[in-house]
Amino acid sequence: MRRQPHENVATVLVDPCALTDLELELMSHDLRLWPVRTAPLCEDGPRRAYQIRRDLLMKHRGDWECAAEWVPVWISFGPTWQYGDEPLPWAAHERLWQILDRHRQHVRFHRRLGGVRRMPLPDETV
Repeated sequence: MRRQPHENVATVLVDPCALTDLELELMSHDLRLWPVRTAPLCEDGPRRAYQIRRDLLMKHRGDWECAAEWVPVWISFGPTWQYGDEPLPWAAHERLWQILDRHRQHVRFHRRLGGVRRMPLPDETV
């Protein structure tokens, strides 16, 4: 059985006041931030965002209480990090973790990647 095409993503809770700054920094490194609530692959984005936030908070039994109202996002890797069907290079992982560490006051995350269906990119030919 062949696995469906997917993207590697980090699931992160982000303080709303830091969302724009984090997104801009990620974009400068060809990393894309997708709020789960509005991600193009979610049929019911608000429900999925609620579930992800709740699951992450429950796993930490109060340690992440400050993130109770934060925004769940997926962070994916742009084309400069991808080499066909090859796995992501470790440099891509390292860059992402470095950026998130610099924003540690405003993010909560685990150092691991998950997979989601490929997200369609907006048409940039305008």
